[in-house]
Amino acid sequence: MIGKGFMGQTDFRFVSVAIPRPRLYGEGERIDTLSTTSIVVNGVSHEVNVASSTPLLWVLRDALNLTGTKYGCGMGLCGACTVHLDGQAVRSCQIPIQSIGTKKITTIEGLSRDRSHPLQKAWIAEQVPQCGYCQSGQIMQAAALLTSHPRPTQEQIDEAMNGNICRCATYQRIRRAIQRAAGVTA
Repeated sequence: MIGKGFMGQTDFRFVSVAIPRPRLYGEGERIDTLSTTSIVVNGVSHEVNVASSTPLLWVLRDALNLTGTKYGCGMGLCGACTVHLDGQAVRSCQIPIQSIGTKKITTIEGLSRDRSHPLQKAWIAEQVPQCGYCQSGQIMQAAALLTSHPRPTQEQIDEAMNGNICRCATYQRIRRAIQRAAGVTA
């Protein structure tokens, strides 16, 4: 059963889908087709030895052990895997490592090492998380919003956050946390 959640979000709470976890090399590729790729993640240069078609999500999680970015749907529909690519929010499950080039990647680990980012403080103050699974993607999407719109309206928040699914339906708290971080009162 799939329904619409708060703010028009698709509600996946009752959906059970088994999606196999991808390997570090592309489907049908042999192990000898791996290549070394240089990327910058959270301000640190890395060289990873993976197939060029490997999604950024798996490079972050498996090759770099940055597990704050979550695997949700594998199709770019839920937002759990959201990271920044040169400051823009992107779904890392849909970005092949070969397309990164010289762009800078920021994950939830790079947003703030000590939870001092205004969004992280607001998330805690508003008690946003329930299960917490989607929260890194939600925060990264919200951070991109606040970069482009430092004092967003409710409509701008709703538009920017559309597509980031929260199974626990904490959308009202997410909105309040974004407003708090921006210094905007409802």
